[in-house]
Amino acid sequence: MKFTVDKKERYCIFKLDENRLDSIISANLKSELVILNQEGYRNIICDLSEVTFIDSSGLSALLIGHRLCKDSNGTFVLIGCNDSTIKLVKISQLDTILNIVPTESEATDFILMEEIEREIGNE
Repeated sequence: MKFTVDKKERYCIFKLDENRLDSIISANLKSELVILNQEGYRNIICDLSEVTFIDSSGLSALLIGHRLCKDSNGTFVLIGCNDSTIKLVKISQLDTILNIVPTESEATDFILMEEIEREIGNE
């Protein structure tokens, strides 16, 4: 599996450099997301701009990322999703669970707003 990780202070960006997110890739993706979470990254932006095909095992890997971040009081955001990926997410009724925004800039804004809301909620 080809990917890059850009680690920032409050989040990291995981860019999947594959055109398919299927059963062959999904197990490796889950492992990498677990590793990032264990390293202390509770906010993860997952860039799927290279992905042209996704199946149910790929969706499962994304849900694992969402759960890992949520369980560590963080946020998991998808960016760069093509129309077919968004359609599959909606058909699977996961659009109410997964956070999907078009760009990295919007994802960082989303994460920072979630951080502020969590800090306010803890006071």
